[in-house]
Amino acid sequence: MSFRVAVVGATGAVGREILKTLAERNFPVSEVAALASARSAGQQVSFGEDKVLTIQNLDTFDFTGWDIALFSPGASISAVHAPRAGAAGCIVIDNTSQFRMDPDVPLVVPEVNPEAIAQFKKRNIIANPNCSTIQMVVALKPLHDKFKIKRVVVATYQSVSGAGKEGMDELHANTKVHYVNDRNAPQVFQKDIAFNVIPQIDVFMEDGATKEEWKMAVETKKILDPNIAVIATCVRVPVFIGHSEAVHVEFENPITVNEARAALRNAPGVVLQDQRTDGGYITPIECKGEDAVFVSRVRKDPTVENGLAFWCVSDNLRKGAALNAVQIAEVLVAQNMLRARAA
Repeated sequence: MSFRVAVVGATGAVGREILKTLAERNFPVSEVAALASARSAGQQVSFGEDKVLTIQNLDTFDFTGWDIALFSPGASISAVHAPRAGAAGCIVIDNTSQFRMDPDVPLVVPEVNPEAIAQFKKRNIIANPNCSTIQMVVALKPLHDKFKIKRVVVATYQSVSGAGKEGMDELHANTKVHYVNDRNAPQVFQKDIAFNVIPQIDVFMEDGATKEEWKMAVETKKILDPNIAVIATCVRVPVFIGHSEAVHVEFENPITVNEARAALRNAPGVVLQDQRTDGGYITPIECKGEDAVFVSRVRKDPTVENGLAFWCVSDNLRKGAALNAVQIAEVLVAQNMLRARAA
């Protein structure tokens, strides 16, 4: 059996990665539609190694008869078109922030809370979490199951691709002008991103946190456990692809480093690379194009009772976005939640 799949925001970095991931994982498609704005209609995008799709206009696209739509066009566009697709009977997996905290929309990471997917029937929409949240909860899940997490303190080092193609272009442009002792005014980021770090992602909120930091806290609670306290400091760094996180966790129950390593080593979606030698850890450049969340630098945090610290990295365009969305679609197929169609 195979399915009719629409990819919304197909010209963006995540949309292109979704198309690539669908092809690489041999998702059972009978037809794929690549959708974007009217100004992109008529352009072409790749699907797999030898197929090319012509972009169709999202505004006029009829979702009737389509099984699933993978959305990554920006929150304001999803707000308009995701409910329209859902009302037409198409199941939406939305990668924007628009529906994540909607009580009628499940927020899902398949390795963590696949059981929540069944809640999509209220609105025909499933939300993909924030990229920085996804990789953290994948690493936290096996530890929480065994030792029960009380509190998480996390500092992120997030790549510019989290701001889309425009963010990547700005890093490239800023880097070039730095080499000739020139500068160009930042457009995407708040300050120069080349050879710099910026402790602001998204807008500031009344309590002084940024919205990205707020997202990590509330999304972790919704996905993993509402009783977990989370405080995040989210920082943009001059890396093209791959988010990194320094995570400090306080548990209710005693935990040793060896116990933590054992739990992580056997966890779905996690690769433990933790050697206490020079270079015995994973960095963002090494995770590019990989599906896993890589965990390194596992060690005891002696500043709190039952404390643990670790480092994790993941490709934010893959597991942090496209792959997670496709994995949700794969669960829908495996659990017979999609309308099946003959190939």
